[in-house]
Amino acid sequence: MTIGNLASTPRTAALSSQAALRQYVSLEREYDYIVDEMDGAVPEGLLGTLFRIGPGKFEMGESRLHTIFEGDGMVSRFIFDGTQNIRYTNRYVRTDQFRKGLSNGRLPEHGPENPVKGRKLQTLTRLRNVANTNIIPLAGEMLACWEFGNPHRMDPDTLETLGAEDFDGALGYLGAFSAHPKWDAETGEMFNFGLDFLPTPRLRCYRKTPTGKVEQINSVTLWDMGWNHDFALTKKYLVFLLDPFRIPNPIKLARTGSLAKALKYQFEDTYSKIVLVPRDGSRPRIIDYDAQLHIHMTNAYEDGSDTVFEFPRYTDVDSFSSIRLTTTGPTQGGPLANIMRWPTSHLVRLRVSPSGRVTEEVLTPDNAIEFPQFDWRRSNLRHTVTYSTASRVKDVSHYDGIGKFDHAKETATFWHRDDWAFGEPLFVPRSKIGAEDDGWLLTLSQNLLTHRSQLSIFDARDVEVGPICTLYLKHHVPVGFHGTFTSRVAMPQGLRG
Repeated sequence: MTIGNLASTPRTAALSSQAALRQYVSLEREYDYIVDEMDGAVPEGLLGTLFRIGPGKFEMGESRLHTIFEGDGMVSRFIFDGTQNIRYTNRYVRTDQFRKGLSNGRLPEHGPENPVKGRKLQTLTRLRNVANTNIIPLAGEMLACWEFGNPHRMDPDTLETLGAEDFDGALGYLGAFSAHPKWDAETGEMFNFGLDFLPTPRLRCYRKTPTGKVEQINSVTLWDMGWNHDFALTKKYLVFLLDPFRIPNPIKLARTGSLAKALKYQFEDTYSKIVLVPRDGSRPRIIDYDAQLHIHMTNAYEDGSDTVFEFPRYTDVDSFSSIRLTTTGPTQGGPLANIMRWPTSHLVRLRVSPSGRVTEEVLTPDNAIEFPQFDWRRSNLRHTVTYSTASRVKDVSHYDGIGKFDHAKETATFWHRDDWAFGEPLFVPRSKIGAEDDGWLLTLSQNLLTHRSQLSIFDARDVEVGPICTLYLKHHVPVGFHGTFTSRVAMPQGLRG
C-alpha cells in the first residue's frame, strides 16, 4: 500500500478543547437561503439534491442530553439545479419527542443514555425516537431513520415531517428499522433489519418488494442480547458481523434505565459472529470468528462460492477502552459526553467459504478512518475504491480529513485540514457508466475556529488536490452522521429566510 499526500495543508496549532466542542453546540434556528460565499465553482454536471442528517439540538426542554447520539434529528439539504446558486435549507424532524421537547421542561421519553426518573423500565420497551442517523429516499419521499424505532417520512421538497412509518404493521414489536438499509443495484430491491430487545432479542430482516411492500424475510435470535448497527448485502445474503457487545446484567439495565451503561464489550474469552442471512428466507449460516470491533460496513459481494465483505476495523480490541468521553463545561450548557479520542483502524475484507472457513485481507495500514463509502453502483459487486473520513493526528476528537483507498492500485491518498471536522464523504458519479472514481465527493465539515460549516466538493480522481469547490454557510451545522444524494432536484417554494 502506497501512502501519498498525508499533509495536504500545513499543520496548525492544536485546537483548544473549547473549539473542539463546537461540534456539539445546538443550532436553534432553521434556515433557507442561497449560499453566497464560495471558493471555486460548482462542477458542470453535478445535478440533484444532497440530504444530510445528524443531531442538531442537544437539549430536551430544560434537560441537557448526556451523549451526542440522542440529539434531535436535523436535516440539511443542498439543491444543485445546474446553476451556481446553491440553496441550503435545514429543518428538524418533527417527531413526537421533538414536539414534546419544545413544550416540556424535562425529558419526555427514554433514550439509550438518559433515563427518565420514575420510568426506567421504559428502556426495555420503547426509547425516545430522535430520527437522527440517516436519511434515505423511498417511494418519492425521504425517510429519517434511527435504529431503535420507526423511520419518519419527510417531503423532499418542503422537508415537512409526514409521520412515523410502520410499513403497514410489518415492523417488529419496537418498530425498529435500522439506519443503514441496502439496495440491490440491479433489481432495485431494498433490504434492512431491525433490532429487537423484547420479547425475544433478535434481528428481524426485511425486504421491500418491487410492488413497494415491506415484508419480513427472516429473523435471527440473539440470546446473549447483542447490539449491531450496520450490515452488508450480496446477491445471496444479508451479511452481519456481530461483535461481542453484550448486556451481561439485564437487572442492571432495569435498575439504571440506561441502555448505554448496560451494554458492554466483552474483552475476554469471546468471539464475533458472522451471520449470513439468505435473501430467499432459508436458514441463516452462523460462523464464529475472532473478536472484532467495528461500527460500519462498506460493501459485500459473492466471489465464486465465497462471500466477501469489507469494513473498517479498530486495530486493537483493547483500544475500545481508549475511547474517552469528556463533559462540556458551563459555557456549553451542562453535561454532554463527547468522544475525545478515536482509536486507529484499518480496512479489512473477510472471506467466508462454503465450509465456514474465514480468511482476512488487511487493505490499508493503521489510520484513524470511519464512515466508509464507495460507488453505490457497485453495491453487491466487487468494488475497488473506498472513501472515508480520516485523521492524521492521534488523540483527537474529530476526523480532520478524507481519504481515498484504491485497492486495485494499492494506493491511499488524503486531504487534511486540522481545524475542520469532516463528515462522511458521499460519492456522486459523473455518469451512469463511468469508473468508480469518475465523479465527485461531497462532504460537510465544520471550521472549529470560525464556528461555521462548509460543503466541500472534491474531484474523486484527485482527492489529494483538495476541494474544487467549497460552499460556506452562514452558521455552523452540528456534528452529523449520514446522508444521501439523489438525482432528483428538490423543488421547494419561495425562500423562508
